[in-house]
Amino acid sequence: MSSVNATIQLLTREQAESAAQSGAAGQSTCSTELASGPWEYDAAEAARGIPAYGPGASSADVAPAATPRQGEIPAEYKQASDAELDRRILAAKETLGDRAVILGHFYQRDEVVKYADFVGDSFQLANAALTKPEAEAIIFCGVHFMAETADILSTDRQSVILPNLAAGCSMADMADIDSVQECWEQLEEIYGTEPDADGKVPVIPVTYMNSSAALKAFCGEHGGIVCTSSNAATVLEWAFERGQRVLFFPDQHLGRNTAKAMGVPLEHMPLWNPRKDLGGNSESTLEEAEVILWQGFCSVHKRFTVAQIEKARVDHPGVTVIVHPECPMDVVDAADSAGSTDHIRKAVAAATEPTTFAIGTEINMVNRLAAEYPQHTIFCLDPVICPCSTMYRIHPAYLAWVLEELVQGRVVNQIVVDDAVQQGARVALERMLAARP
Repeated sequence: MSSVNATIQLLTREQAESAAQSGAAGQSTCSTELASGPWEYDAAEAARGIPAYGPGASSADVAPAATPRQGEIPAEYKQASDAELDRRILAAKETLGDRAVILGHFYQRDEVVKYADFVGDSFQLANAALTKPEAEAIIFCGVHFMAETADILSTDRQSVILPNLAAGCSMADMADIDSVQECWEQLEEIYGTEPDADGKVPVIPVTYMNSSAALKAFCGEHGGIVCTSSNAATVLEWAFERGQRVLFFPDQHLGRNTAKAMGVPLEHMPLWNPRKDLGGNSESTLEEAEVILWQGFCSVHKRFTVAQIEKARVDHPGVTVIVHPECPMDVVDAADSAGSTDHIRKAVAAATEPTTFAIGTEINMVNRLAAEYPQHTIFCLDPVICPCSTMYRIHPAYLAWVLEELVQGRVVNQIVVDDAVQQGARVALERMLAARP
């Protein structure tokens, strides 16, 4: 099976040539610009002076002005062939040996993942780095919040590197520290700060792993915790043991799907719009709330629909539909099961008989599963080839550059979390570590 990048290259050429005579006929990509080297839109952003999430990103996702941008990398990397980049990356890896460890996220393009020493979700990778204390450099082929988490959990002598600084996360950016603090102050005015007769505080903040280090620190400093998509239910149980209600950010869908499965009524899960007073709610609504959901979402998982599931069931009778809990509630309800990337991977691996799977998560992971388990029929629910736009900004050219800089004794694109932020964030992460499903 062709990689996502190879398919996008092919579809882009076909569209340019107005040809449709290949095996990829009938497919489309959300943006033909994805076929270009990421340095082209890095340069375009620099020229405009306005950051963005890259080709394929939702037009509704507006990058904050403070979004990191990637500077120019040397022309030799941009002009190098795939074969030359492969040779240089492998040579640099051999030279560095145990001094460097490369982490590749499930959603990363195949052309980068093949060099990874570990492949997994953001939390698995941060933990994987802990197994390599001898590594002086941790190269995180993911997005910014993942590299921040790795820096928090790594030792002081280790440097965490993000090959392309523009690889951010629109969901993580939907909840910023100023907006969350303002929300918290408004909630304190309604709920007060004193615990009830059972010793439960008015509200416990819970942040998804897909958030900034500042928000993790906020949770650590306010009696809260971090969650992953795999332990969200356990974390909410932890929070309800300590608080009367939960403020959950930044992903509304993971919060809603998890709380609903635990029996929390939808009418007790108001949505908080940070651009409105009281999040757009009345005081009485907030007083009855059990889970206050931040108005954030993942643009990749928001693309999946019930109509796609219905079509999959018509086209493939008996199909097993598995989706990520970042998908909207109606999609999760219509699927056969929902779970983290690790849940999806394990469900496919556990199938003993040839099975047809329709999967609702990022296309690179779906294609990789299809290649790894050829005895099954595995396809993405969304027929449009549209990878995570920010993850896609990591390219072998950037990986070769940061590795060869390390060989020369130079650390570039280092991600450093302030010591004061690290302290609170580590508290929230350690609470998460203890909350095992």
